[in-house]
Amino acid sequence: MSQDVQPCKDLGIQCEERLLQLPSFNLSRSAEGWGPGHNLRMRRRKIVIAGGFFLSFFLATLLNLLCVPGFDHNHQLQDRGTPVPLGQSWQDNEISMDLLKQLQDRYQEVIRYREHQVPVSATERLLRPLERRLMDLAQQSSSEHNLKWENPKRSSSDQDILFQSHPSSKIDLSLQPPLLGCQDISKGTDLRYLGSGYTKAVYKLMLNDTVSVALKSVDFGGHDIQNCLKRYKTLEDCYRLASFKIVKEMILLQRLQHPNILQLYGYCYQDSNDISDTLTTIIELGSPLEMIQLLQSSWEDRFRICLSLVRLLHYLAHSPLGSITLLDFRPRQFVIVDGELKVTDLDDASMEETPCTCSEDCFMEFPARNFTLQCSVEGKCQNMNEKRNLYNAYRFFFTYLLPHSAPSSLRPLLDVIVNATGELRWGIDETAAQFEKVLYLYKSGLYLSNVTHVPKAEYRQLKDVSIVDEDYRCWPSYHHNGCLLSVFDINEAIDVCESHSQCKAFIWTNQTTWTGRQLVFFKTGSSKLVADRNKITYLKETV
Repeated sequence: MSQDVQPCKDLGIQCEERLLQLPSFNLSRSAEGWGPGHNLRMRRRKIVIAGGFFLSFFLATLLNLLCVPGFDHNHQLQDRGTPVPLGQSWQDNEISMDLLKQLQDRYQEVIRYREHQVPVSATERLLRPLERRLMDLAQQSSSEHNLKWENPKRSSSDQDILFQSHPSSKIDLSLQPPLLGCQDISKGTDLRYLGSGYTKAVYKLMLNDTVSVALKSVDFGGHDIQNCLKRYKTLEDCYRLASFKIVKEMILLQRLQHPNILQLYGYCYQDSNDISDTLTTIIELGSPLEMIQLLQSSWEDRFRICLSLVRLLHYLAHSPLGSITLLDFRPRQFVIVDGELKVTDLDDASMEETPCTCSEDCFMEFPARNFTLQCSVEGKCQNMNEKRNLYNAYRFFFTYLLPHSAPSSLRPLLDVIVNATGELRWGIDETAAQFEKVLYLYKSGLYLSNVTHVPKAEYRQLKDVSIVDEDYRCWPSYHHNGCLLSVFDINEAIDVCESHSQCKAFIWTNQTTWTGRQLVFFKTGSSKLVADRNKITYLKETV
């Protein structure tokens, strides 16, 4: 409201005195013919007109105050898309109270996962070579990390008071000091953006020119932050809400120690985008899971992916936190590290068991079909977390990767596995046992036919000799431009060669797969023989 209108808060004596002080009109007409009475009437008319003008201006201003939302300073900031400071909106904005409740709920969820006890300390397990290298990199800065890190163990009441007083401040809920931290990130090189999801962005960083790691942080341009900003208009609080997902994932990576879960190497709190203490986690780097490439790979590699997944799900069903389900179960939530499948996103994992009063409450709905599980006497849906994981494994992995191009003698057993998991007749324990059985049969060669096979041709052996070129393609093969397959022994290699009309020779490479099977190159001829140490060439000779 302008200064001219501000004193007239009501039409009282103050306004009348103000109106009487208005300047008189400078009339150019002659006063002739105008009597004293006429002058008095004109004066009163001017007072009435001026009073009406100020009355209308006052009423319009009052209506703006009461009815126009744009007058509110916070609302004006919201209309312009400017984040509202917490102190300006927290007390008088009902929407902000909803955001506060979400922050508190996320915080309490993190506390629930954090307070479970770890059965085995992470330092007690054997370190793999990569972890040893990371520990070597961290030795110089470990003392600094230990000084900065404070033991976050407090009573839950103290944590609640802390959070309620400063809901947007940093709360370090980590269980142990990081192996790697901010100093290691600042010294890293070759930072590359890898991708982003709903909440997080992932980057690749090279440490000491020897080890590559992945960095995870909240994606300020992601759907999670942007959808929050559209509703709440407060960037810092929207960031805190999203960052609790990373905190939860960090705690789960510390709690859950398994070969098929990515390793957490450290974390860093630093200022970013005008927000203090933004969190970045440092984790093991993996390759994205590409289903099209997997379908083109060998059956042995595809079986390894499925076996890795089953071992992971078996661990999650019996984890130190109880049975854990992956609510966002999709291939993109996994990566491949040295041929092994590993889960990378745990922010949507849940250890909550579904409560029930009857079996109808234990309803699981999927795109292709639905299931109803039993309600236990404890009022929980029996094995729902486990069964949800298992059926998702069936529909995303088993149906595509298991049966195709498998050894013929193993296909009946694989069909039983696929059908049983698709119908949820088995739990994860039985499924894992059947997968281990397939692995044993495959590695030991027991899947091969017991019938003695008589070769159609004789094969001449040439030691330390190889064949250049003369390749042909077969599927599935370990080599894109040639026929490179794994075999259990020389007899299986001969069987493969005789089943391919193009095969005239094969090379025993002395290279093995993850199961210990030999890799063999099958060739169309032997016209280009060259010396090659540690290789054995078998030439097919017509009988």
